[in-house]
Amino acid sequence: MVVSAKRVFENALSLDEQERAELVGLLLNSIEDCTDHGVEEAWSNEIARRAAEIDSGLVQPVSWSKVRSEVFKVSDN
Repeated sequence: MVVSAKRVFENALSLDEQERAELVGLLLNSIEDCTDHGVEEAWSNEIARRAAEIDSGLVQPVSWSKVRSEVFKVSDN
């Protein structure tokens, strides 16, 4: 039995946001044929740097809902 990508997508829309994000990660991992360790290390360093900035109070996190509203406000102009 062959299931079309459109049908899989439609079914995926019934998942909650966390489950959809997990599915995206799983799908991306399934098509990556090799891991570039330099990229992985760079991302790990960037994550650590950003976390340290938040922990020190140098930067304040912004909620996704606020970012999303700002993005769509700009794109509507």
